[in-house]
Amino acid sequence: MAINAIYDRIGTDYARRRQADPRVARLIHAALGTAQSVVNVGAGAGAYEPAGRALIAVEPSAAMIAQRPAGAAPALCARAEALPLANKCVDAALAVLTVHHWADKTAGMRELRRVARGAIVLLTYDPAHRPWLTDYLPQLAALDAAQMPAMADYARWLGPVRISPVLVPHDCIDGFLYAYWRRPEAYLDPAVRAGSSSFWAIDGAEQGLAALADDLRAGAWARRYASVAAEDSYDAGYRLVVAPG
Repeated sequence: MAINAIYDRIGTDYARRRQADPRVARLIHAALGTAQSVVNVGAGAGAYEPAGRALIAVEPSAAMIAQRPAGAAPALCARAEALPLANKCVDAALAVLTVHHWADKTAGMRELRRVARGAIVLLTYDPAHRPWLTDYLPQLAALDAAQMPAMADYARWLGPVRISPVLVPHDCIDGFLYAYWRRPEAYLDPAVRAGSSSFWAIDGAEQGLAALADDLRAGAWARRYASVAAEDSYDAGYRLVVAPG
């Protein structure tokens, strides 16, 4: 279970670095509709889990499970591809920024459909998108293309789906990869980078980060991305995929 090894090593501080942003959370929770019971697959430390619903958390990494807050639903240590749950046992299934880590995405989607009576809600990323950070670190674009499913894959796996953009607020408190689009200096901080699995997965980032640092000092970043910096929210490529029940 490679995902265990990854997050048992890099996920030890995720509860602090990866807090749910309430604006993103509202979109996710609205997509769950009236579902009263939810399985959260790839649950991590518990961000974005809806309150007031019966919840089952599934997470393969012991380091992530250990960070779940007091009062959170207990987590089953298992993989998306083999959920230890009965058929049609929950109203809805949720998976937040986790699909790209699944070893067998087809099997994982089949499992979500097997256990959920109703909607499947996925927060994921469109690998065809190119946020400005990839201008400095094209390795990230290559990684996205390699590990992120194309948007067309979801209909193939789940049938008809609704796909909508999730705009990232300029002051997003969740430290996912492209969250700091209007705070470019944050990417120069190793602690910030440690909060994203993508930075652990790429090599040779030093040259791109040095170029970013130079451009920030010289004002070149501000000139080049002035239109981006003027926005309150940004389409960095994150997508909410909803497959009705």
